Amino acid sequence: MTDSASPITRRDLLASVGTALAAAQWGPRAAVARQATPESLGTIDPARIARLAIYPTLGICRVGNSPEFFLAPETPGLPPVPDGAYKTGPDAIRKQAQRFRVYAFAADGEVLGEITAAEADIDWTVHVANTKGAWYGFSNPLDNGEAAPGLPGMRRNSDIIDTDERAAMLVIDPGPRSISGVNANADGSRADARMTGRFWKTMDVSLGHLQTDDAGRLIVVPGDGVSRSATPNNPISNFADNDRWHDDWGDGPVRATVTFPGGEPIEADPAWVACCGPDFAPDIPPVVSLWDIMTGVAIDAGWIAPPPRPLSFRDHVYPIFRALALLEWVSTSARLAAGWTGNPVAGSFDDPAVLARLADPSPENAAFRSEVLALIRDPRNPELQQYALPYMLGDGVNYADSPVRWLKMPLHQYDLLASWAAGEFIDDLGDPDAAETVSEFARIPLAQQPDALTRAALMPCSGGAFHPGVELTWPLRHAGLYAEPYRIAIATDRDPSLIQDLGLLLTPDLALNGSEVTPSVVGPQMPGDLTRWMGLPWQCDAFSCQQVTFANDFPVASWWPALLPIDILPQTYYDALMNPALPQADRAAFLENRVSWSRGVAGIGYHAEASYLHGISRMIALWTRMGVVVRRPSPEDPGRPANTPAAMYVEIDRGSLDFLDEARPGQ
Repeated sequence: MTDSASPITRRDLLASVGTALAAAQWGPRAAVARQATPESLGTIDPARIARLAIYPTLGICRVGNSPEFFLAPETPGLPPVPDGAYKTGPDAIRKQAQRFRVYAFAADGEVLGEITAAEADIDWTVHVANTKGAWYGFSNPLDNGEAAPGLPGMRRNSDIIDTDERAAMLVIDPGPRSISGVNANADGSRADARMTGRFWKTMDVSLGHLQTDDAGRLIVVPGDGVSRSATPNNPISNFADNDRWHDDWGDGPVRATVTFPGGEPIEADPAWVACCGPDFAPDIPPVVSLWDIMTGVAIDAGWIAPPPRPLSFRDHVYPIFRALALLEWVSTSARLAAGWTGNPVAGSFDDPAVLARLADPSPENAAFRSEVLALIRDPRNPELQQYALPYMLGDGVNYADSPVRWLKMPLHQYDLLASWAAGEFIDDLGDPDAAETVSEFARIPLAQQPDALTRAALMPCSGGAFHPGVELTWPLRHAGLYAEPYRIAIATDRDPSLIQDLGLLLTPDLALNGSEVTPSVVGPQMPGDLTRWMGLPWQCDAFSCQQVTFANDFPVASWWPALLPIDILPQTYYDALMNPALPQADRAAFLENRVSWSRGVAGIGYHAEASYLHGISRMIALWTRMGVVVRRPSPEDPGRPANTPAAMYVEIDRGSLDFLDEARPGQ
């Protein structure tokens, strides 16, 4: 296990490119206030406690086939594993486990401190389920209205008609699982802490297990990423809806009962956990994250206020341009942005001189800022806006003229850029205090810790396009889903069978408004509700949604390159670049070239079918062999290419994909 709060050096965090300002060039930076030393929390007076709450409010686990795991990020802006060891071998992906903590609050909202086993007994209960097989098929998000009309979906496994039989056959429900104490189930062997259900009444499916750490905090460890067909001769037929198939994703509420010495049990405000697929480029953030989406919901609902102006360039603007700059390491369309936008700035966000101008709020720099803002797709513009940043597909890909065919930022995120362009920000990027980045969770000020945990969990997750998405999808855009900002509301009036029956076809009206007997799908949730929308099995959608070739084929459009890379710099090319014995021209050629991340998945060698269905079928067996894109140092010798960047993002730990029929499950 690797703790996500492990300290990393400033050298690891900052790219060294020669000047004080450029020293921060697109390196990971903690998105919290700086603090020189940890606070002394002292003893929490139970009499002051008005509320207990679990954080993060929504935690993210990621499946992996290795028995080892690392903890999900807890410091926003920093990757979960500083050394890039996301795999334990070419065919072994480590799981991402989510740790949960309980915080105490006073009546006025003051954060009193974290409650651990040193202060009280904490009894944890988790109830996750996988309800994908009993849900409706995915065609389109159902909430885009006339901009991209949602397509009604039939039930998956529709030949099973009876509701009780559907629940028994198709819902993988381990039931609630509980754990308490310090270092409980450290080896993961306790049967009562395993979250195992059944599919098709015949197949045991593990959705993971529970552990606690040395302070009694909960750790949710996900499943192995296994997908199987319950019946033989049942090959994969499409990217999202394959009957008789299951996978081992899941989601559900996380509860904690806290008992102080001599006191009565107190129920903490519950959180939620979702178990999803791996992030194959964990050191590269998405341009639009789930945090951005859920923040927009909270602002629109009036629950929180937008960030005050003037903005902090470091905290509010830098992360957006950093994400845009790093896309070039996972997408050729981003690398060629200067060409298809006709503006060299679009392909130069990694230039230290450009970064300096981005951070300049002076009136003299206003024209440059406006020029850059014009490159970004405007979410208020009803036109198509294909050739704008980021060049990524949106919800409405099925509609050629839809304004949401291309990814748009949520309004509040775009408004940050609009304020930046207007000069309503301060240049704090080169501030020496700001440059000293928080490198461990304990150095985050106490008042910021609860929200920092949620932000750290959600910032690495994709906030679009929701077709259906990477981790979770479009219902998170709706305020009815939440009990408070970022906290999922738990349904109390739904059928305990976990089957939400909205008729033979799920239409946009039924989904958003419900019926006389069934509530809306964007209201309070039950176990399995968040992940039920995602592809079944998950590997098919992960491979299918790589890129799309249109008639106007420059550049090739992509989906979620910051999590599922498209075009990458492989380890062998990087090794050649780092070799000082090679001529500079050869090293430059390796630096400039990219290869397909999914190369070989659709079949290689003799008798390879190399078809779409062949590829998404093979991914079920081959996903553990895919490489992971991580940050690596650049060469420093005098013979390195002149255009070598300060740091690079390289595909490592790729296994061999050179096998054929045995990689076609379900037949």
